[in-house]
Amino acid sequence: MASRPSSRRRAIAVPVGLALTASLALLPGAGTALAQEAGAPAAVTAAADGEQLSYVVNTSSSPGTVKRVKREIARAGGTVVVTHEKIGVIVVHSANPDFAERMREVRGVHSAGATRTAPLKAAGTTEVGAPQYVAEEARTGAATAAAEGEPMEADLWGLRAIRADEAAKVNPGSDKVTVAVVDTGVDDTHPDLAPNFSAGQSANCVGGVADTSEGAWRPYTAGDYHGTHVAGSIAAARNGIGVAGVAPGVKVSSIKVSEPDTSLFYPEAVICAFVFAADKGVEITNNSYYVDPYLYNCKDDADQGAVVEAIGRAARYAERRGTLHIASAGNSNHDLASDAILDDSSPNDTVPVERTVDPSECLDLPTQLPGVVTVTATGVQDLKSYYSSYGHRVADVAAPGGDRYQIPDTPSKNGRILSTMPNDSYAFLQGTSMASPHVAGVAALLKSEHPWASPAMIQLMLKAQADNPGCPETYDPDGNGVEDSTCEGGERVNGFYGHGIVDALDAVK
Repeated sequence: MASRPSSRRRAIAVPVGLALTASLALLPGAGTALAQEAGAPAAVTAAADGEQLSYVVNTSSSPGTVKRVKREIARAGGTVVVTHEKIGVIVVHSANPDFAERMREVRGVHSAGATRTAPLKAAGTTEVGAPQYVAEEARTGAATAAAEGEPMEADLWGLRAIRADEAAKVNPGSDKVTVAVVDTGVDDTHPDLAPNFSAGQSANCVGGVADTSEGAWRPYTAGDYHGTHVAGSIAAARNGIGVAGVAPGVKVSSIKVSEPDTSLFYPEAVICAFVFAADKGVEITNNSYYVDPYLYNCKDDADQGAVVEAIGRAARYAERRGTLHIASAGNSNHDLASDAILDDSSPNDTVPVERTVDPSECLDLPTQLPGVVTVTATGVQDLKSYYSSYGHRVADVAAPGGDRYQIPDTPSKNGRILSTMPNDSYAFLQGTSMASPHVAGVAALLKSEHPWASPAMIQLMLKAQADNPGCPETYDPDGNGVEDSTCEGGERVNGFYGHGIVDALDAVK
């Protein structure tokens, strides 16, 4: 592992000992081709020498305005992919390099911008580290040794840290509550996930159009394991197989938003996911990612500002329909409440350019959107994980995400989070990606106990029931004598933990 944490939200892990490893080096590949939306006017002025990009055009939701804007889209050389009429967001493909600029001059258009810097063919990216798989013989041995609970429950220190093991005995959650995993897809055939999977609330949103055909929500390959691991932490069933989730009685669904071969999460896919989740009655979404290709989207940039507006509209629409969004804070150890952050990773689909951003104006999406629950990560010592981003009055709550420096007294002695993986397997991972689903599970328990509660009320309950360890006197997780981060705030609310580490048992009492 590099000494500098990955800026991506995806999980961080390092292979050790007898653990099997999986390469995360991903190769460039073609993006998903999309047919023109039925009824949309044909493009007439597409630049023959341009490269196709994807755009969002934000307008009012008035049918007359939308119809007129779509005519202008065609005149500017655009092809409508999908129209989200309820929120006034139109996803467009165009090869005209002046498309966005032309659309910004159209009456009724609030903003317009490209959602990527690479043409509609995916660029490669590489994750840091690899999962630590649990060997079959270790799983068998754990099952033999287990006195109660799930076979590998002794290694689920994260559940015990938030008292989810005790909560399950009181109320494991209602099957009328669904948590949608907006991610790389979920392997719903896994024996720990199949009992709780909701296919009717699952889809593939890559490209911006929801594909609900059988299995479209599954990972492309076993290497796209991220969403399956997240799903297990939320709702792996207590069925005597493998592991258990925080809320083993609730439903979990999959909304796949990652591009094939690259695992990039583009805006049009996330917009589709939020709208789909809301329309399908999903109560909670888990978002363990940031929206590519920019780690921070600056509102004063025409393209990035349009993305902020479009995703913000989709998130607000879902919230109004009763959906609460939970999101990870990120793995960059950035202070999201500071005046300036160095971002040298954006855009990540072409050539990154070093820039300094103001996190109050340049947002990490979706975690910094209003109404979204921002989650930081902790290790077994209830100390902020070394990689976790944070920020006073930005972080809402904290939860176990794992930390290789904080070693638990468990059979594996592994400080990461154990959960499900594709092809009936299990592995340890660490990251704020793992913290967010712990919070999503607790939120699902709260919704199970209080089915009448709005997203805002569930968020208030999460904060009220959280336990805050307070700022540490010094923060030197790697023990090199240098303080790595500064915690600001008091015992009740601070930058490392927000309102505190969530408590599953309090959620069901």
